[in-house]
Amino acid sequence: MKIWSGGAVINFGWSFMRKSINLLLIVPFVLTASCSKGDDAIPKKPVVVVEEPRQYDVPFSNVPATAEIVMYEVNLWAFSEQGNLDGVKAKLDYLQDLGVNVVWLMPIYEIGELNGIGSPYAVKNYKKINPAFGTLENLRSLVKEAHARDMAVILDWVANHTAWDNPWMQNKNWYTQDVSGNIISPAGMGWNDVADLNFGSSAMRKEMIKAMKYWVLEANVDGFRCDYAEGVPNEFWKQAIDTLRNIPDRNIIMFAEAANKNLLESGFDLVFGWNFYSKLHDVYENNASVNNVVTAHNTDYNGIASGKHILRWISNHDDNAWDNTPANIFNGQQGALAAFVVTAYMGGVPLIYNGQEVGFNTMLPFFQNSSTKINWDVNPDILVEYKKLIAFRKSSVAIMNGTLETFHTSDVMAFKRESGDEEVVVLVNLRNNSKDFTLPGSMANTQWINALTNEAIIVNETVALQAYEYLILKK
Repeated sequence: MKIWSGGAVINFGWSFMRKSINLLLIVPFVLTASCSKGDDAIPKKPVVVVEEPRQYDVPFSNVPATAEIVMYEVNLWAFSEQGNLDGVKAKLDYLQDLGVNVVWLMPIYEIGELNGIGSPYAVKNYKKINPAFGTLENLRSLVKEAHARDMAVILDWVANHTAWDNPWMQNKNWYTQDVSGNIISPAGMGWNDVADLNFGSSAMRKEMIKAMKYWVLEANVDGFRCDYAEGVPNEFWKQAIDTLRNIPDRNIIMFAEAANKNLLESGFDLVFGWNFYSKLHDVYENNASVNNVVTAHNTDYNGIASGKHILRWISNHDDNAWDNTPANIFNGQQGALAAFVVTAYMGGVPLIYNGQEVGFNTMLPFFQNSSTKINWDVNPDILVEYKKLIAFRKSSVAIMNGTLETFHTSDVMAFKRESGDEEVVVLVNLRNNSKDFTLPGSMANTQWINALTNEAIIVNETVALQAYEYLILKK
């Protein structure tokens, strides 16, 4: 840090100060009362005035409503040859053309080395960008260019724990301790590379919120995906989210990696739909009934507040890195497309994990210095299909916000969504062999338009669907 002293600048390396914090001014302490000669010998103490984060650029005014979000998760190591923020910025036109309107960046922060295994979820400093990814200016430029293309940007936030070499370690009471006073890792998780934070510490909570506010103001980001949100008290999330939403001229996206719908009451817009994913997976892997997926959907949305939603996916960084690729999980590229239609059209907010939209069939590590890169040229036909599916979803009020009526079988997902005069019917064969589907009587021998091709169709009483074929009809 720097102190002004008689016109000279003296540098001090105070270990407890974050390197990313700027000091606005330090002024000498002035004695206003009469002093004895003895008092004159008392060293004069400086008063430290710490600069608060300031709004950089103009807040984004076109953050999508939750139901209208098409979210895209970026693994920075794999996304580009550069493996950094500039590599993401270079492909923003591509993401805009795909139809994405929210870009989720996996953790961009410095990664802990003490007891570390290279996980980006072991944060060494909440206000420092990993030098391998770039600088604050690189992030600002990325966000600015995304906003210019009508895309919001959210950061991955890790509130439950830090790396063992995070500067916060100098505040031992900010961390959970065992009976002997030793700081511990999150209990029962096996995450030995991180230390569990103590949310009983009001000072720690305030510093956490300040760090979140820092990125909203200094980098102009539009919210956060919050890792392991269930590991943190709901009361903290309400305090943090209320603070962020009170920043002037802001529309903040808050997305919890958690299945607990109570978090929506704390201010989150979205929670994870693990149950839906699991039931959809079972249809493919265990020949389970499609009815289980419908039940999972109804459970997800039972009692949910208006405007709140469940995130739906066929792949994300964890599933891709530790389980498999969508094509291998969902019985091939066509099976993965059919699964995506169900997640994107039945309800909730769809997530696309980078590479999924081109059918890239190699698992993507996301730990430090991972070298696997996405080949963006492998399946251009799949990319074209994704663009069509996303474009229609974004154009359809019925798909994004309409009522849902299901008339599925054990093999075929079938539902109608309506809003005003708009009707959309979605039929998806979730089996690896052809199926004949009998339509409801009211639909037999009626005329529709294929939503993806704009061709007129007269549907009979029965529709023949090939393996993993889907049909999207609109009035």
